[in-house]
Amino acid sequence: MALRLPRGRLVPAKPANEVTPDSQTAKPASRDPEVTPDSGAEAAAPAVTARESQPRRSPSASTCEPHREAIEVGLSKGRNAKGIWQDLVDSSGFAGGYQSVKRFIGRLRGKSSPEACAVIETAPGEEAQADYGSGPMVRDAHSGRYRRTRLFVLTLGYSRKAVRLLSFRSSSQIWSELHEQAFRRLGGVTKVVVLDNLKEGVLTPDIYDPALNPLYRDVLAHYGAVALACRVRHPDRKGKVESGVGHAQKTPLKGQRFETIEAAQAYLDHWEERWADTRIHGTTKRQVAAMFAEEKPALLPLPVEPFRYYQYGKRTVNLDGCVEVDAAYYSAPPGWIGRVVPVQWDLRQVRLLHPQTGELLREHLPQVRGKHRIKDEDRPKQTPPGTQHLLLRADRTGAQVGALCRAMHAEQGQIAVRRIQGVLALAKKHGPAVVEEACAVALEVGVSNYRFVRRYLERGPQLPLSLRQVDPLIRDLTEYRDFIQSKTQESEP
Repeated sequence: MALRLPRGRLVPAKPANEVTPDSQTAKPASRDPEVTPDSGAEAAAPAVTARESQPRRSPSASTCEPHREAIEVGLSKGRNAKGIWQDLVDSSGFAGGYQSVKRFIGRLRGKSSPEACAVIETAPGEEAQADYGSGPMVRDAHSGRYRRTRLFVLTLGYSRKAVRLLSFRSSSQIWSELHEQAFRRLGGVTKVVVLDNLKEGVLTPDIYDPALNPLYRDVLAHYGAVALACRVRHPDRKGKVESGVGHAQKTPLKGQRFETIEAAQAYLDHWEERWADTRIHGTTKRQVAAMFAEEKPALLPLPVEPFRYYQYGKRTVNLDGCVEVDAAYYSAPPGWIGRVVPVQWDLRQVRLLHPQTGELLREHLPQVRGKHRIKDEDRPKQTPPGTQHLLLRADRTGAQVGALCRAMHAEQGQIAVRRIQGVLALAKKHGPAVVEEACAVALEVGVSNYRFVRRYLERGPQLPLSLRQVDPLIRDLTEYRDFIQSKTQESEP
């Protein structure tokens, strides 16, 4: 017979004492010397050893038993074994070790019955649960090494039908694309998607008003669904998908390695169709495929087009009233300089949103690198207008004014911009009719010059004044006579 020590060493057992016959009287088993009667003295009492004189403690007793109440109070406050042991040493002079307290707490917790979990029942097409788990090892085509994949699982709440997808990486867009693939595999969408508080879906966890990832929120809105984030550290709310993740990890993927992620996904899809869908579920006691056939008509229909993904971020409005996106500049509404605004952009458009309400502030077409895209209503008042804008203003002022300004621009190019502004300023000062006549004279003599128009207005003859004898504004002279007589009579005593 051999005994195995904790470290695995074999130690031979001691042999039993052999019993051999002997002519002499056998010695007693006690190691104490024999007590023989003596003449004139009574038999001496057996010697009492020091070990027997000490009181023995019950083998089931614990040094923590006198402190049971204090330990239970600490557990009710959520303190761990280390903290409770430190409190006992400081406050009660506890002489036992940390391991004693740890074992005692383990026995106390072992006696308590686990708390019952709530049963969540959902109607067909009402809810789906989504989560990540660890996937199998797959060889990476770029590095040539095996990498751990991520297992995405989306489980329907009613039928327990699941879609399992593999991916090397994760981001807000990949997380959303996996949802899209799952919806299209199912042929429909549920009204609610329950998820954990991972950053791909939830930016700021909150039981009442969580801040969802904007891209993920918009993808679900495109498909007609809404996200419902679980409470922090309460995974029981999505226990159906937790079970689906564990089922795949323990059954088809346990100990598996694949050379490509496509081969791993094909293997997982085959197992899903051959075994997972045809099994009798342990809770519903029905076949998963049969229940999914009942639930599929209740799913929301898929949209005609897939979601158009965009990039998003936050930008500060610069002193020029623009935000920078991909080395181009886009105008924000007046009054937003120095403020941070959310921005969404793709290959088709750039959108500036209100940071609190999400309202669309501005929408621009993409601009080339280094260029500005500014709307007319966003330009500051002191910003000089463009050349075409000035020529249109000249045309609206008068035909001759427009013709003169266009002639100046054709002859002088960019230098004529300031001179066109001067002609428009003269029209504002002297009136369009007078400037129209001056421009006509300049065109007639063949002088397309701002200075000629200005001097003509300064030195040229003004339009003659025409006096009228009869006008609706001129009263009859008799009215003035009667008015003067009435005032004269009032002044006399």
